[in-house]
Amino acid sequence: MTRRRWIADEVQENTAALIGDHASHLARVLRAQIGQEFDIAIGDAVRRGKITAISDTRVEFALGAEQPITPAPNVTLALAIFKFDRMEWAIEKCTEIGVARIIPIVARRTDSHLAEAAAKRRERWQRIALQAAEQSRRAEPPEIAAPVKLKDLGSAGAPPASRPETSRIVLAESENNTHLRDLLLSHPSDLILAVGPEGGWTADELQWFRDSGWTAASLGETILRAETAAIVATALALDALR
Repeated sequence: MTRRRWIADEVQENTAALIGDHASHLARVLRAQIGQEFDIAIGDAVRRGKITAISDTRVEFALGAEQPITPAPNVTLALAIFKFDRMEWAIEKCTEIGVARIIPIVARRTDSHLAEAAAKRRERWQRIALQAAEQSRRAEPPEIAAPVKLKDLGSAGAPPASRPETSRIVLAESENNTHLRDLLLSHPSDLILAVGPEGGWTADELQWFRDSGWTAASLGETILRAETAAIVATALALDALR
């Protein structure tokens, strides 16, 4: 039987712990008991963990043997901010698929009140990503960067354009000649995908991408919702890079 995986909040040598609401879910909702074993993710490794102490706000583990993990491709999703309920769904599903990093972008067509509230949503997005990472047995959640304007994307943790092994692809409804699946045939070691908001990128934003060395691509003739495009593009990219 596959053991459930938890991502540790605290790690010290051969011990680890979950704390706060994270621990409460295991202790109170799942009714964990001392002696139960789980896989515990500690940064870039996963080890067997046996519960040694448990309370409503803290669960402690003794760490045992290291467990094998498969490194995931390095795919970054630069996701324009759109309606929060649908954006949260995209973050959850892209995390389950295996995206390494998500950078929320304040685009020209991002609603002004969403742009203003985005910074305060980051903590919730991180929590959603953590829960989705554990559910899908990842070793760590994706990094959720602080929201940035498009012109500041390069300083937000995206792979730099100067790295030749990095492919930078912007999805554009206006692109008729290049499909994402064709660009992915080159199998880059690093990839950053940019997905626009409702209504798509504006003409001046697409010009910014071109001037900054990005390649435009489409997902086909149908027009997808922003969250659907993000999930489809991420899934295609991760499949191609594995």
